[in-house]
Parts: sequence; structure tokens; C-alpha cells
Amino acid sequence: MTESTPPEPSNPSGSSPRSSASGRAGSPLAPFIDAGHGRGGLRKPRARFGVTPQAAAELPEVDGLLAGAALVDITPPPGLPKAGYSANAQTGAGFHSRIRAAITHLRSGRSSIAIVQLDLLGGSPVLQHLIARAVAERTDVPLAGIWLGATHTHAGPGQFLGSDFYNIHASNKAGFDPAWTQFLVDRIAGGIIEAHDTRGPARLAVGTTEIWGLTRNRSHDPHVHNRTITDKRRDPQRKWVAVNPELHLIRVDKVADGGATEPLSAAVVFSIHGTGISQKDHLYNADLWGYLKEELGHRIETDRGSRPVVGAMEGTHADVAPALRPGLAGHREARRIGCGIGAEAHELYRSLGDELHDDVRIQAAFREVDLSVDRRIDGIELAARPAVGTALTAGAMENVTPVLHRLPTFKAGQPKRWGTDNSQGVKWVLGSRWLQPLVLPLTGFPRVMPLQALRVDDTLFVGTPFETTVESGRRMVRAIEAGAAPGDAERVVVASVVNDYWGYVATEEEYSRQFYEGGHTLYGPNTEAFTSAQLARLVTDSAGSDVFTDAVRERRWNVGVRRFLASPATGPAPERRFESIARFSDPTATVDGAWEQTWVDVAPGGLSWHDPLVLVESSDDDGETWTPAEQGGRRVDDQGWSLSVSHEGRVGGDDDSEVSGHRYRVRWHDPVMRFGRKHRFVLLANADRPRVEGLAFD
Repeated sequence: MTESTPPEPSNPSGSSPRSSASGRAGSPLAPFIDAGHGRGGLRKPRARFGVTPQAAAELPEVDGLLAGAALVDITPPPGLPKAGYSANAQTGAGFHSRIRAAITHLRSGRSSIAIVQLDLLGGSPVLQHLIARAVAERTDVPLAGIWLGATHTHAGPGQFLGSDFYNIHASNKAGFDPAWTQFLVDRIAGGIIEAHDTRGPARLAVGTTEIWGLTRNRSHDPHVHNRTITDKRRDPQRKWVAVNPELHLIRVDKVADGGATEPLSAAVVFSIHGTGISQKDHLYNADLWGYLKEELGHRIETDRGSRPVVGAMEGTHADVAPALRPGLAGHREARRIGCGIGAEAHELYRSLGDELHDDVRIQAAFREVDLSVDRRIDGIELAARPAVGTALTAGAMENVTPVLHRLPTFKAGQPKRWGTDNSQGVKWVLGSRWLQPLVLPLTGFPRVMPLQALRVDDTLFVGTPFETTVESGRRMVRAIEAGAAPGDAERVVVASVVNDYWGYVATEEEYSRQFYEGGHTLYGPNTEAFTSAQLARLVTDSAGSDVFTDAVRERRWNVGVRRFLASPATGPAPERRFESIARFSDPTATVDGAWEQTWVDVAPGGLSWHDPLVLVESSDDDGETWTPAEQGGRRVDDQGWSLSVSHEGRVGGDDDSEVSGHRYRVRWHDPVMRFGRKHRFVLLANADRPRVEGLAFD
């Protein structure tokens, strides 16, 4: 089988950046990249590899603030399982919105950090350590300064995590894909290098606003059982206020010649599940976060003439769902909610203009807590063995598992009443606490907990690998503030699924109710208290340090392997051509109207899906001249939300010959037409495939 070498990273315009990090040859993943091509067999291949973290070099002092940014497309070819909905998820057949990594690099004093915001289920220690290794010789960003936050979209590809449990159970298909993981490492590392190499004088401001009405608490019952929640009402309207409404934004402007500033980056933290799109959707997408980022970026560009790199990541969202209209999950609702949040984020962005400054304090602290060595702190002890609760398999309130969610012991809010004298307490352990270890061995679960704290000016961002409930996040903040020196924690922001994915953290009281969030709190009822104490200790231990690193001496992984990333096309290539003419379908109650057209091309592995593929052109002179189409001030292309692209299979069905080609479909969603105006789809030059123009339609 031909090896799949990830293409060079690209910048937002689709051209090659000035820096890249193709670390394939020396990567610990290289020996495994072509392993696991088979789809069956008794002997399952495994990848065993390790990384030794490098000590952070002491950096020279710099005056003021230096900053750089990069936006990297990480959209893969069709064929990767989507992570988030477990067995109910779909295999990606294309994309509706791009999957991206937004990078904000900051250098001040003796510290250097890279905030990476990913359209993925969560961070990954494999990614974090391999990225740190890849950028070590070309940047001054240490391991402690590399922060992998995520939007937690449930429509992004999985199979890059560091534990068998989540590489198996987060997606509809199982296995760690070394080729896909290496692709992510190369692309993200290349983006960090680009941001580092292009950095320059900058100014920064951090701010917070509140957003109401677009989120609601999906597990209100456990929330009001918290001893710290004084309003115990469970009236239906109360779930709309039992949320974390805070949206935090880091605004960075570069300083141009003459002292004027230009947009550089906008990094958002907000608490909302990435579940606006139905689990039945077959296309990769950033969910409502894609609409949020596009709306914010477009409004900034309209105001200031250029668009910054816009990224986003989760806050304390575990029990917070998008306020979808019942039964209408899909792109219409995701766009309504995402654009609504984006509009309010823009108001905050504008308000920070007068607060921009370059006297910015930057610090980085990172610790890995190895639970196989120590699972106790301040008298708080985690469960000796992680365990999956039956409430987890029944599904969350927004996306329950049919039938199962109604059965006793699986149904939400049915904790055990006997046999609770164990470290998992009232949890109904799936298969029992005696049989589950036979099916789910301890080595398959995440065991090294990454915790991180980044100080950016007067704000302390702390990251955990968990999906954190609203009240768990508040308790973490209180624990950090209680242990911090006076004036040392002006604003504390908790972010979820940072650098790894460990399921959920519910408070002890929420855990006692055994809804989905409690059933997915793997390490028992003390998880929140343990994590809060660890975070407080990290902040205390790192006080006064520019860079603080307490990492495991050598990180090692042993994961089951399966190749999903499409290999490059081989053999004769078919003619690239559109089929027939574009056709229009009327909108329905739940789906937008759309123009669509199919074309024939090489197999998915022969195209660069992270580069532009298709756009729409318009003509007002009956086809004499053509220009890129715009709609509402946005270009109609595959970089925003207008176009989706899907792989429809081989031309001729089961024919194994590549000469006949593969069929693809492009859809232009919710198009705006005008009398006398014609449009056409255009396939852009991609990989070694030529530009092709379709027939006009109106």
C-alpha cells in the first residue's frame, strides 16, 4: 500500500505558508503509518511508541508583546469516522464546513505560548507531545506553552486520541490512525511555526460578556441537586438560566508601521455543546462553532477591512446544550445559534479596542498527573479503576439511545441503592464492576491527566481533559482563587477537553443522580474535588515561574491501529468533468433549497481536501464575463458555509477500475438568485487536477 504523506500546511487563502513541519521521517508514528489497512482478521495491529519531553529552554527577556497567528485547514478526505456520537455517529463522506486549527502565538517577558483551537472532539496528548517535538528546533514554544483546546464538534473526525477506550467508543468505527494523526501533527506544527516566524509587535486585550437565550441546561435535575445551588426550582424555564453565560475573548492586534493596529487574532471561549447538527449527518463540519467563527470574522472584516484568525474552544459546557428548536437539529438551527453568538462576540471584540496594550504578562504551567502512581491529593482519592456507567450508554438528554434510555438501571436518574460501598459509589457499572474489567482493561483508559494553566495578561486560563459541568467549573475556580496569592487571579477561566479527552467531570452531588454526565465520570464521585485540588496546586506551585513543567519523564502509548486516511490515488486518472447540468431543489421545513451538480474525478486520496476545491461564479452579461459570486458580502465557495462537497462512490458502482473515476456532489445551500444573472460551479485546480468550469444555470 502506498504511504500517505501529509501535504504541506496552507494558510487561510489556501497558498503554502512560509514554514512547514513535515516530521514524518523521524516521527515515532512513522513505523505504524501503513499498519492496520485490513478491516478484519484475528490479529489486530498495535502501535507502541513513546516521547521524552524536552526541558524548556530559558528565553531572553523581550520588551512589550510579540504575536503571530495562523489558520490551518485540517479537513481530511472522506472515510474517517466522526467522533462524538459513538456508535450512532457516521463515517465522513465529505464536508459542509471546514475543519480548522486556529493558532494564536504570544511572546512576552521570558514566556512563549501557542493557543491552538481545534474543530475536533478534544485535544490529544499524542498530538501535544509530537507537536512540541516537531516545533522544538524551529520555535521557542515549549511543551508547557502548547495548549490544544477544541470546539468539541461532534462532526469532526476521531481516531487520533491516546487511549483505546475513546479511539474505540467515541466513534462509529474503532482504531487509532497513525497516518491521520501524523497529518494533524504536521499541519498544526506547521501553523505554529508560521505564527512564530511571522510574529511582530502587537497589542492585546481580554474581555468577557454574557450571552443568554441560546443555551440551556440539558441536565437540570442533577444541577439543582448541588448543595451550592440555592434555587432548587425545576420549572421548565429555569434550565435556560442554569448555564455558564460567559463568553471570553482574547483580542490581538498587530502594530503596523506608524503605530496603527490591524486585526491579527480573536480567540473565543464559550460553553455550549457542539451538537447543533444531527448525528445522522454524513459530512464533516464544525457544527455551530463554524457559523460562530465565520460570523465573528466577517463582522470584523466588514468593520476593519481585514479578517483576523478566529478560533474558539469550549468552556464549562458538559451539561449545556444549544437551545435548538425541538426536532430541528441541523444547519439552519446551528447557523441561527452560531451566528447569534458570533454577533455578540463581535460587540465584545469592538469594545476591547480602547483596552489594547502591549504590557502583557504571559506565563505557562503544565503538569501530568499519573494516576497509576498517585490518585490522592489532600485526602481526596479517585476510584482505583475507571468504570463506565449504564447511564452513559443510554445517551445524553439531547441524543438518547432508543429503547435503552427507558430501561431500569440505564434510565437517567436511577442510581444504585445498594452495594454502594465501593469507589464508584451509586454508579450502575455497565456489565458489573467484576465483568467490565474483562472487556475494558485498565490499560485501555486514559491514565495520565494533563492539566495546564496559561496566564494571558490579567486572565488565568486553566485547562482540563474533561467535559466540565457548569457547577464543576465554578468549584474549580473557587479552589484556584482560594489558593492564589492576593491579586494573582483577577479572572479565572476554565476550559474543557484541553490536551486530551477523558469523558466528563460532574460534582459529587450531580454524580449521585447518575444522569449521562455522572455515568460518564469515569473515576468516581471525587473526580471534581480531585481535579480542583490539582489545579489549585498547579497554580500555586507555578507562581512566579515564567514556564513551569512537571511532565511524566516519558509518555508511552500502546493503541490498536487501523488506517482510515485515504491513500493517494494510483494508476490512470479519469477525465475531470462535470456530469449533466446543475439542478435546483426546493426548501423544506427543515432543509434549505440548494443548487447541486455532480462531477467525476480521481479517488478521494488523489485530492487535497484541506485546499480549496470548488466555488461559484456569477455573470450579469449572459456569460461574457465571470466573477466569483458573493452572497451577503461573503464569497460563495467552500471556505465558508455556502457549499458542501460529498463523495458519492465509484462511477459504475462496484467496478474496481479507477479509470472510470469517482463521483462527487457539490451543493450550494440557500442560494440567492437574481433576474438576468447566471451562475456556474467551478472546480479549482487541486493537487495535479485542472480547473474545470461547469455549464451556466439560472
